[in-house]
Amino acid sequence: MISRIDLRGDTLPEGGALRDLLPRAEFDVEAALEKVRPICEDVHHRGTAALIEYAQKFDGVTLSRIRVPVEAIEAALEALDPAVRAALEESIRRARIVHRNQRRTEHTTQVVPGGTVTEKWVPVERVGLYAPGGRSVYPSSVVMNVVPAQEAGVESIALASPPQVEFDGLPHPTILAACALLGVDEVYAAGGAQAVAMFAYGTEECAPANMVTGPGNIWVAAAKRYFTGRIGIDTEAGPTEIAVLADSTADPVHVAADLISQAEHDPLAAAVLVTDSEELAAAVEKELEPQVAATKHIEDRIKPALAGRQSAVVLVDSLEDGLKVVDAYGAEHLEIQTADAAAWAARVRNAGAIFVGPWSPVSLGDYCAGSNHVLPTGGCACHSSGLSVQSFLRGIHIVDYTRDALAEVTHHVVTLAEAEDLPAHGAALKARFGWKVPQA
Repeated sequence: MISRIDLRGDTLPEGGALRDLLPRAEFDVEAALEKVRPICEDVHHRGTAALIEYAQKFDGVTLSRIRVPVEAIEAALEALDPAVRAALEESIRRARIVHRNQRRTEHTTQVVPGGTVTEKWVPVERVGLYAPGGRSVYPSSVVMNVVPAQEAGVESIALASPPQVEFDGLPHPTILAACALLGVDEVYAAGGAQAVAMFAYGTEECAPANMVTGPGNIWVAAAKRYFTGRIGIDTEAGPTEIAVLADSTADPVHVAADLISQAEHDPLAAAVLVTDSEELAAAVEKELEPQVAATKHIEDRIKPALAGRQSAVVLVDSLEDGLKVVDAYGAEHLEIQTADAAAWAARVRNAGAIFVGPWSPVSLGDYCAGSNHVLPTGGCACHSSGLSVQSFLRGIHIVDYTRDALAEVTHHVVTLAEAEDLPAHGAALKARFGWKVPQA
C-alpha cells in the first residue's frame, strides 16, 4: 500500500542530493501556466461574461451573475446544522486568539540625535480570498483566510468559491455560512484560474484586489504564478503533505491514522513516515490496511495517495538522520512522535507547521488548534511561511532627519555615491548645504 525508501547504512548526502532521494508529488505548475494564460486574459477582456461562460464549461452551472446575493449568505447560516455552527464558531474563536497576538506595532529607532527611522505596518487595502470546492468543501479554509486578514486590519475582503450544481450555482452552503459567521458578505461563485483572474483584473461586479490568498488546485496555483507581480500571493499551494518523524515509542495506530487523514484530501496528497525503527515501520504498514478499509474515499483518493511516488516509509539509522531528512523534505505538516518530542521539534528548521507529540495531530491544526492551515507545500517551507497576519501587512520605513543630522553624515553619502558613479545622488545632499560638503 505504501513504498519504502531505505536510507540506512550510508552517510546521508547533503542539500539537493538528499532532497532528490525523497518522495514528492509531480505538480508541474509551469505546464499548467500555458493553459491558464488564455483563461486569465479572457477574463481580463470580457469580465463577468467570461466568468459565466467558464462556470458553464467547468462547473456545469448556468449563472446570470457571479456575486452571491447577501440573502443567500444569510439563508445558509440560518439553515446550518447547529453542531457545525458551534464547531465553526470555536474554530474562529481560537484562530482569533492566535492571530490577534501576531499584530505588529509601530517602532521608532533613533539612529543618531536628530535622525530617526520609524517602521509602521499598513494592511493591504483589498484582498481576494479563495476557498476550494472540488472534491471536498472547506469552510475551514474560509476561517483560515479571513481571520488573519481581519486581524491585520484589511478593510475590503472578498471571497470566491466554485459554483455547485447541486446548490443552484451557488458555492457550497457551508462555505456561505462560514462567510456569514465572519461578517464577509462579498462572495463570488467563481473557481479555478478564472477566480484568481477576477481578483487580479477586476470585473463589472468585482473590484480588483491587491492580494490573493488561499489553497486551490494546480490551476489556481498556476494563475497565482501568472499574476505574481501584479498582485501579492501567499504561496503556490500544491497537494497537501504530512511527514511524521517517529521512533519506537510512537503508537502505530496514531501514525497510520494521521497518514490516512491527509491522504484522503487528494490522490496526489503525500504521506511520509521517517523512522529509525523498522518495527514501527512494519507495524504502521500493517495498521494501514484495516484503517483504510474502514474509512471513506478509499479508491479515488486514499489508496492512490498512499501508493503514489509522493508517499513512503523512509528508514534511517538514527533520529539525527531523521531530522536531516525532514529538514530536507520541508513538509507542509510535520508531526514529531518521539520520546522527548518537544526537544526534537525545537531543532526542526524547515516545516510549515510542527505538531508535537501524540496529542497534537495535524487534524487538530486543520480545524481548531488556533494555528493556520494555509501552509507552504512542495518543499517551500525552507523559505516560506504559512498564512498569518503578517501576510497582509506591509512594513513602511519613515525617515526623519534634521539639518544637523543630515550634515553629520553627508560626507559618507557623497563618498558612497561617487564610488557607485552616481554623482547626482551626492549632489542632492550638497545642494542643501550650498554645494559644499559639511565638515564631519
